[in-house]
Amino acid sequence: MIDLKKAQKQIFQNKVRKGFNTTNVHQEFCYLIEETGEACHAYNQQLPDLGEELADMAIYVLGLAEMLKIDLEEEILKKINKNEQREYRNINGIITRTKDA
Repeated sequence: MIDLKKAQKQIFQNKVRKGFNTTNVHQEFCYLIEETGEACHAYNQQLPDLGEELADMAIYVLGLAEMLKIDLEEEILKKINKNEQREYRNINGIITRTKDA
């Protein structure tokens, strides 16, 4: 199992060591969007590097979290719990949230 806190710090330190962007948050979001496009392309074309493209997306998200001083592991766990508490119903084929936790 991956330790997200450790991975988040490791990803950021790699960016620092290699001289990559560590301050321009907007730029990192743009890179994340680019990686998302690459993953979508890999999926649509059934390319063998889809997993690597998804990993790139995760790496950018973890790097952004570290840049913004957000404990992403904690946020993910809170969001999972919140989603589990939500109730949904199917109305004419559209899933609709009925209760917000």
